[in-house]
Amino acid sequence: QVQLVESGGGLVQAGGSLRLSCAASGRTFPTSVVGWFRQAPGKDREFVASIRWSGGTTFSADSVKGRFTISKVSNTVVLQMNSLKPEDTAIYYCAAVSFWYDTTWPSAPEYRYWGQGTQVTVSS
Repeated sequence: QVQLVESGGGLVQAGGSLRLSCAASGRTFPTSVVGWFRQAPGKDREFVASIRWSGGTTFSADSVKGRFTISKVSNTVVLQMNSLKPEDTAIYYCAAVSFWYDTTWPSAPEYRYWGQGTQVTVSS
């Protein structure tokens, strides 16, 4: 069992920055993958970025490359968001899958554990 708690959301003006944190507790493993997803009102859930627990390899969506950075510090996965745009407004969720052996990255249905989400609002 893995518990995920997100924090760091809020209201920011376009061009600003926010730092989201996902604190993981419980049974994490070297084969775990942690990802960030977001969902805006009326839209489907969208992948943002993910990181392998062991080794720190990362993968990001094209829409956030160059602006968002995912990293891991101890048992916390951080999403640093810079140059924010109004279209980044959404609820951001942290998710984890414990045993991922594939060289590809898991998609949303393959993540087993999800946090409660944190709201990010970017004003124009």
